Amino acid sequence: MSLASMTGFARVDGSADGVTWAWELRSVNGRGLDVRLRLPPGFEALEPVIREAAGAVLKRGNVTANLTAKSEERPRLILDTAMLDEWLRLALEIAGRIPGAPPPRPEALLALPGVLRTNGAEDGVSPAQTEAVRAGFTAALAELARSRQDEGGRLRTLLATQLDEITALHALATVEAADQPALQRARMMESVAALLQDSALPEERVAQEVAILASRSDVREELDRLASHIEAGRALLAEGVAVGRRFDFLVQEFGREVNTLCSKSASVALTRTGLQLKAVMEQVREQVQNVE
Repeated sequence: MSLASMTGFARVDGSADGVTWAWELRSVNGRGLDVRLRLPPGFEALEPVIREAAGAVLKRGNVTANLTAKSEERPRLILDTAMLDEWLRLALEIAGRIPGAPPPRPEALLALPGVLRTNGAEDGVSPAQTEAVRAGFTAALAELARSRQDEGGRLRTLLATQLDEITALHALATVEAADQPALQRARMMESVAALLQDSALPEERVAQEVAILASRSDVREELDRLASHIEAGRALLAEGVAVGRRFDFLVQEFGREVNTLCSKSASVALTRTGLQLKAVMEQVREQVQNVE
């Protein structure tokens, strides 16, 4: 499979047994998989099935799944005669206790709780509706996965281009760092020479200390590790499946090597190249945050 993004959108709608329904799925980046459901009354039993299906297809991301359902039939008022009789009995009893009280008005009785209801309010959801909505979620989930794959393809192209930029900058830094120890040693010797005029410290001891400091400014190890990280990044792009966490860790390792390279730099050219590497690495970091 190719690289997948954690960003995507899907919508699937349909109708079944007198009810029109629509699923809308949205996903953005997240540390793990977090599915947030919004289900209308009557469809709550679908929640564990939906969560299991989402976990089987998606590995990471904050996913919002919103289901809307609406009856195709016009609501019709139904009179609950038993409830009306009970309210009427109570109203007449109260009116009888109040001298001169008028009889209960019909519109007032109809407004009392439970006297009128709409058809379907207590009918529940039919098995046909439940199955259609479940199948609709499966279709929406597949569409969301395709959307994330399409976005992942664009991410892969962009990350590959950025790795090419890092490779070119690494080659340039390798050339610029070739004379790094000698340049650093020469600078140190110039600084120490002035101090030796008023110091009894042997020149041999000073030369040893300068050599040690110069060796610490050698950036070959950082460049070697950076080359290894570049190859690891290309391998992750080729692998593609659920590599986001590993890629994020690799980017952190990239950053450490580039920071050390800049701190050890003894030339303007190498420092400039190191800063360019930092800039590209930040771009890679931003894109990797969306990789599943």
